[in-house]
Amino acid sequence: KPGFKVSGKRSFSIDYKNNCFLKDGKPFQYISGSIHYSRIPQYYWKDRLLKMYMTGLNAVQVYVPWNFHEAVQGVHNFTGDRDLEHFLDLANQTGLLVILRPGPYICAEWEMGGLPAWLLQKPNIILRSADTDYLQAVNNWLAVLLSKMKRWLYVNGGNIITVQVENEYGSYFSCDYNYMRHLQTLFRFFLGEDAVLFTTDGNTDREMTCGTLQGLYATVDFGTDTNITEAFNRQRRFEPRGPLVNSEFYTGWLDHWGDQHAVVDTQKVSRVLGEMLTMGANVNMYMFEGGTNFGYWNGKVTLVTSYDYDAPLTEAGDPTEKLLAIRDVISQFREVPSGPLPPATPKFAYGFVTMKKVGNISDLLSTLSPLGPVKSKYPLTFEEMKQYYGYMLYRTMLPRDLSEPTPLISPLNGVHDRAYVSINGVFQGLLERDTALVMKVTGQQGDTVDILVENMGRVNFGSKINDYKGLLSNLILGKDILTDWKIYPLDIDGAIASGWPHSNSQKSVRSPQRNPPPGPTFYMATLQTNSLTWDTFLKLNEWTKGQVWINGVNLGRYWPARGPQQTLYIPGPLLSATQPNNITVLELEGAPAHLRVLFMDRPHAEGKLQVLKWDLSKQRLSTQPAPPVYEDKPTQKSHPTSLKPFSD
Repeated sequence: KPGFKVSGKRSFSIDYKNNCFLKDGKPFQYISGSIHYSRIPQYYWKDRLLKMYMTGLNAVQVYVPWNFHEAVQGVHNFTGDRDLEHFLDLANQTGLLVILRPGPYICAEWEMGGLPAWLLQKPNIILRSADTDYLQAVNNWLAVLLSKMKRWLYVNGGNIITVQVENEYGSYFSCDYNYMRHLQTLFRFFLGEDAVLFTTDGNTDREMTCGTLQGLYATVDFGTDTNITEAFNRQRRFEPRGPLVNSEFYTGWLDHWGDQHAVVDTQKVSRVLGEMLTMGANVNMYMFEGGTNFGYWNGKVTLVTSYDYDAPLTEAGDPTEKLLAIRDVISQFREVPSGPLPPATPKFAYGFVTMKKVGNISDLLSTLSPLGPVKSKYPLTFEEMKQYYGYMLYRTMLPRDLSEPTPLISPLNGVHDRAYVSINGVFQGLLERDTALVMKVTGQQGDTVDILVENMGRVNFGSKINDYKGLLSNLILGKDILTDWKIYPLDIDGAIASGWPHSNSQKSVRSPQRNPPPGPTFYMATLQTNSLTWDTFLKLNEWTKGQVWINGVNLGRYWPARGPQQTLYIPGPLLSATQPNNITVLELEGAPAHLRVLFMDRPHAEGKLQVLKWDLSKQRLSTQPAPPVYEDKPTQKSHPTSLKPFSD
């Protein structure tokens, strides 16, 4: 680990008399951007931080997702892409201060708001409250995390200037001041009395009332459509003296499956940023780079894999016109580093690859569920089975002959989140949380009923973050309650990380069929990169919905049928220049007859492709339309700017 050079007495504090921060005794204004190390491969951390520094930022804001580091209770992982201290060191080397947001809850459109799903093993636990079980787990986690963070505080020679306690707590129903006091005590114990602790809340009286606490500096967050004066006046009502702070100034917005791609106007972002900086406010731009929800890390069911956020740096870390406009604004308030911005990382279109069928999930259980099923009269949840992410298969038999189409019903909306139903290996259709609670089936008594249930991401905001997964209640078939289940936990990621299906492809690949069968089915192929390992984007044209792995790494979910996201970002470091790159696809509903996937050199989100060209002489981006690769869905309109549209 790096050694810190401390010259003289370092200090960072709040000057309540002059309404500003003091850094080493001098007035200080931060201009910061949010970046999530958990959404960016470690290989690219330095590149992204340098681009932020060269834009003129003097700080970055960082969330720490608890579940990213403690997926299994008591087992902590701070290596590789989870090496938080390496990220802090890179920021320090780059010249960036850090605003740390260690939770324990972070929202962030991240799975369960960063809380580990194993907390839900306590069925009556009240998350984000003074609940004894919850606090015990929080105590254990923060003892590990904050002990690591203390040496990184600015006053101790590091680069962390402020630390947020909890996250937008005023938006949560419980409004439990005892919980916030407990956290305050913990943070002070581990970080010391000199650490600057703060809270962040939405721009409403209710949120500021429930989210703030004496001894924690109160800040506010808002976007481009907010009256700045009113917002900072609200902060002043809760914090009469001290610096003005917008902890989340929204440069863009998130995308939901089935919505149009969200955009926030660059001119609005520039204008409001300039107005806030003119007032002397400290501003953090959320996001500066959004990154990607790899694997199963997206938050609530509707959130897409890309967390591009229409941010100044794209999902792939490339500069945009928005970044250049922001840099122009910042240059009016502080000296921006001279020299060119680092260019976009190189991209390559590797072209078409044709997939081959491996088999449907029901035929692969010996590989995907090596320990076999758990037997239970009634369904068990993911949490009860201690499988927290991905997929599980529930198997039973038809209790009687069904000569006529008979309704299969989830009467209590108990399918969390999507159930793919097959009888004797033949796909029948699906049940979906909130939207499809009934379907019809036929069959004979004793036929095998397989229900593959997909966890599409736990709620990350609001009162319903106790988001259990699987079959939460009984399924009714006609007048019968389905019972006597065999429940198969599926370690799909483990099998693929170990080399399956490519390692035994000779025996697993079937002869191609003219029309691939519907229902949950695995496909595989390899990609030769011809010595190039550049970033690329995977487009699954006419595929329906599923999951993709490259060389054992889970890229996330695809759902082009619902959109708006049409391509998955593949960072170049995941690829091999010399070995065949293993591609594995789990298609849940139905693959196209052509079985092709396409590796492109640009993302595709709205039915329109665009080439971004970096003009180094002018430090400007030029754009030009790109010819379509092949016919796609109609162009979609842009989504209007909006403020946090979370409703559960």
